[in-house]
Amino acid sequence: MYPQLLAHVKRQVQLTPAEEHLLCETMELLKFNKKQIILESGRHCKGEYFVLSGLLRQYYVNAKLNEQIVQFALENWWIADHDSIVNHVPAGTYIQTIEASEVLLLHNKDKGPLLEKIPKLETYFRLTMQRAFIASQRRIGFLFNQTDEERYRYFIGLFPDFVQRVPQYMLASYLGFTPQFLSRIRAKR
Repeated sequence: MYPQLLAHVKRQVQLTPAEEHLLCETMELLKFNKKQIILESGRHCKGEYFVLSGLLRQYYVNAKLNEQIVQFALENWWIADHDSIVNHVPAGTYIQTIEASEVLLLHNKDKGPLLEKIPKLETYFRLTMQRAFIASQRRIGFLFNQTDEERYRYFIGLFPDFVQRVPQYMLASYLGFTPQFLSRIRAKR
């Protein structure tokens, strides 16, 4: 059994003990070293990853071969290339560990049958995706409407512990500015 996953699910829906067992039995436990690639661009995403411990990032590599981080995932967060999963196309992003990590993988092939057996999980995944979509919309709004410094201050206010775990250049990539700019902001403090 995976108490972290079950606690996360219970915030949205209540499962019976048998349903909890089936959910946990369907998940695959994976362990990764620091800086290990979980998904490469051009490959199909195997499924959705739930982070038990550690820290991951999802990123694109642009035409200038610069990495642009679009998502971080720490404990109790989900991460996947949903374009690859939903549209059955090769992934456009990479997913890599920042720290040694343990994740649970819900394979694409297993999700449909699991949702048929536990319909309440449809609600759980819908609500989880809605929250992720809202967070994405807010991030886009911040990129358009806040200065770089405002964006940084807001982010560290929301996630002070998280900022300590992420290398400076990755945080700068996620927030949409250069590591040098981030150094100047931090020097002001």
